[in-house]
Parts: sequence; C-alpha cells; structure tokens
Amino acid sequence: MYARSQALARAKALHFEGDELRSNGTHEYKRTVLLVSIDGLRADYLDRGLTPHLLDIAKKGLRAKYMKPVFPTLTFPNHWALMTGLYAESHGIVANNFWDAATKTEFHYNREAICWKPHWWLGEPMWETAGKAGRISANLMWPGPPVTTSGAKPTYFVPWRDHVPLQEKLDQLFSWIDLPLEKRPQLLLAYEPSLDQAGHATGPFSAHVNATLKQVDKFAKDLHTGLVDRNLTEIVDVVFVSDHGMTDTSHPELVYMDDILGADGMAEITHVDGWPSMGLHFKPTTNMTDYLNVLLKASAASSGEKFEVFTPDTMPERYHFAKNPRIAPIYIVPKMGYVLTTRKDGDVGLTKGNHGYDNIYPSMHAMFVAHGPFSAIAKAVQAQNTDRRSLWNANEGWHSTSDDTYVMNGFENVQIYGLVMKLLGLEEYAASTNGTAGFWDKYF
Repeated sequence: MYARSQALARAKALHFEGDELRSNGTHEYKRTVLLVSIDGLRADYLDRGLTPHLLDIAKKGLRAKYMKPVFPTLTFPNHWALMTGLYAESHGIVANNFWDAATKTEFHYNREAICWKPHWWLGEPMWETAGKAGRISANLMWPGPPVTTSGAKPTYFVPWRDHVPLQEKLDQLFSWIDLPLEKRPQLLLAYEPSLDQAGHATGPFSAHVNATLKQVDKFAKDLHTGLVDRNLTEIVDVVFVSDHGMTDTSHPELVYMDDILGADGMAEITHVDGWPSMGLHFKPTTNMTDYLNVLLKASAASSGEKFEVFTPDTMPERYHFAKNPRIAPIYIVPKMGYVLTTRKDGDVGLTKGNHGYDNIYPSMHAMFVAHGPFSAIAKAVQAQNTDRRSLWNANEGWHSTSDDTYVMNGFENVQIYGLVMKLLGLEEYAASTNGTAGFWDKYF
C-alpha cells in the first residue's frame, strides 16, 4: 500500500497547473498532446502478439478494451467525431460519400475540391478550440478540412498525400516538437492509413495486415523512443486511437437490391449514400412509402438476418443517426457477412476486408492506448483505489489482466475531444459535444 501511495504522489506531481512550464532539462515546454490515428486498427489486433511496443506503452500507460466508433463505422465520420466529440448526425459528415439535398451537391471523401469546402464540416474541431485559447496546433494529414466555416485553421497544416513513409511522418512530428517554445505546437495531430489499406486489400486476417501491424507498432516505438531521448515522456501526453475496425468480406452473401425493388424501383433512385450501407434518395415525385414497404417486407422475410431498413423516424437511438437532413430518407444497413449490391454490379470492386457495419460488432471496434503524465496519474489513482486481493473485481470502469495491467472498459470515441481539452487545460474554452460531461474526471 505504501508503494501505491508513493506512486500516486509521484503521478500527481506530473499534473500541470494552469499555464505552468515544465523543463526537460534543457528546454521549457507547455502542456502538449500528440493524438495519433492508425486507420483501421481493430481493437483486438493488439491481442495478436504483433504489437509489443504498443502493449508496452499500454502497460506503462493506459489501454481500453475497445473504443466504440460512431455509426456509420467509416473513416471520415469517425475522424470528425474524434476531432469534434460529435456524432455523425451532429457534425454532418454522415458517410464517406453522401448527397446533400439542401445544396444539391454530393460529398466525396477523395475529391479535395469538394470535400474540403468548409460548409460540410459542422462542429468545432479541437484545433479550432486550441486556437481560440491561444494555443499552437499542428495537423499532419488528419482527415478533415484545412479551414472551418469560422475561418479557423491549424497553425501548421500538412495536407494529405498517399504512401508517405512512416519515417517522414515521424521526422515531421519531431521537427514541430523541436521548435522554439514560442513556435512549438501544444496540440499535434497525425494520421496513418496503411493498416486500413492493407485490411481492405487482403482482409483482416492476412499476412499483409500482420506485416503492416508490425510496421505501425515500430512507428509507435520510434515515436516513444524519440520522446525518451528528449526526456519528454513526463511532459507530452501521447494518445493512439483508431477510427474503426475491419471485417472479412472475402466471401460475403450478396443481397441484390434490384431483385427486391425491381427495375421500376431502381429507376426511381437518384442517389445512393454510403457503403456497405445504402442510403436511398428518390425522385421528388416518388411515393417512397411503397418502396419502403417492399424493403421492410424483404427484410422481415429473413427475420432481419440479412439487413434492416430504417427511416430517420425508426433509426435505432443508439446509432445517433437521425437528426440531420443529410441522412437519406431510407437507410438499409446490412448485417455482418452480407453485402448490398445489384445484379449489374455483383461483387465487382468488392474488397476482401471492410467496415461501415453496425458499431455494436466487436470487429468494428477501434483501439485506444495512451502514455504520458495523464496515464501515469490514472494508473496510480486506480492502483490506490483497488485492493490487490480483489484485482479481478477492479473498480467499475476497469478490468485487470493477469500481469496487473489495468485496462479501461470500452467507451465511445466522442469522449476523446473532452480528454484532449482536459489534458491541455482548455475545458473553459471547450465546445459543446455529445461526450459525457466529467467522463474523464475519475481518471485524474
């Protein structure tokens, strides 16, 4: 117990107060947070024995069983959820591609000329909040716009490029961290897509995914080593996250929408949102009720085992995916193992791995690992409050592994904005979010 008390006292000593400066021995630093997203890192990838460095960081810091993505479990909706603390219905990025009936334009995630227009992106990203508080921010390819509707932009911004070596990204991050105090960012954001790309190409259980997993784990190690070399591990909080998981779609059962709706019904559709779900927009003159009933009947024929059909009025509340006019009037959500398509399209373009399914599935869950002053405090507080005789019945919100590594229970990714605000001491500047007020207080 004495050792735990000492650990708690030491951990609390790491806590920054106000605008306090901390020295690494040679330079002074303000509170600093580095948020790194490894796209497509499914939560249980960490249990494959291929990520020793992320697990080592987790043992010294914190890991969650999983982080629950927002629905739909796609890259752009979830990266903006992480950045703003909002569900898709609130932040407006309702899929990777979708039709906006109000402006009669279509959002395409891979067309910068369209998707970087500020009006698409609702809510306040954490780098905008940081700027309001006079903090410096740096954005290394995080999916999202370079400027918001208010005209806010990160202090430093490196736009998206594909196939950028991890070493180049590492060098960029440390070039910012090594800047003089008056130019150095306190919020750094970084994004890496290679694991998601591998999962799509060859499936989540492939050798390619495992090899890429080892590469991103080495990136995590090199990042940590760079902080150790600079004596910054008790100054900089590093938070590793992912946006969603990945499931095997190499041999799915195809569900043909044209068989259900018929040629006449398909001709009434003007736009289709999302994938693997289908958000259906119809001609203004179409009686959608007729086609809705046809779809509901087809879903009921398989007792909902293949797909479910919703309107904004019937959308499951847990999706938080109804209160936005950009959401299609009819939304078809396939169950795991099924793919929505047409006889014309078949499985053309179908990848061996995918995501976008119901966020309740474990294979869709993302990961959370943190290291730095915050996680040291949280671990010490938990150890202080947990009797070793009851390690297997740890306090609510935690479970323990056999090597005494505390692991948080799963939580929604809309809580990340609040964590970063707390770590930067910017809670008074924070925007309203869908996160839970005070969610992180118990960990401090």
